[in-house]
Amino acid sequence: MEILQAYSRHLSLLVSVFDEYRQFYGQSTDAGGARLFLADRLERRDSVIYFASDGSGSQQRALGFTQLYPSFSSVWMKRVWILNDLYVQAGSRRQGIGKALLQRGRQLALETRAHGVALPVGRNNLTAKRLYENAGYTLDEEFDHYLLRTDA
Repeated sequence: MEILQAYSRHLSLLVSVFDEYRQFYGQSTDAGGARLFLADRLERRDSVIYFASDGSGSQQRALGFTQLYPSFSSVWMKRVWILNDLYVQAGSRRQGIGKALLQRGRQLALETRAHGVALPVGRNNLTAKRLYENAGYTLDEEFDHYLLRTDA
């Protein structure tokens, strides 16, 4: 297993695992929409996607992925990465893939001299919370985060 940065040439490897991720969060399957969304992210380079790969060439497949979006902090006057997505396929869990993807996100923050990596997580996703805490993430007790929906 290795962690690779995704480019447009990897799009076909990412679609199914991204669609599974969305279904995990209660969304209907939409492989076409997943393909368009990911293609747009990769083409515009407005996110960085890493994926765990096994094999190579025609045997290569994505076992999991993480997607980080750049943001900035005016207070710290530095970049902050938002780790918005992290997913490992059910059959590939408990093999260190999630930890490796988190480590690659940390490495990106170091490479870009960012203040850090912000990570939203569902209140009841205890498995993910344990993973994040074991990777050094701490719960932000200073700020509450709000969302104004404009698409509803």
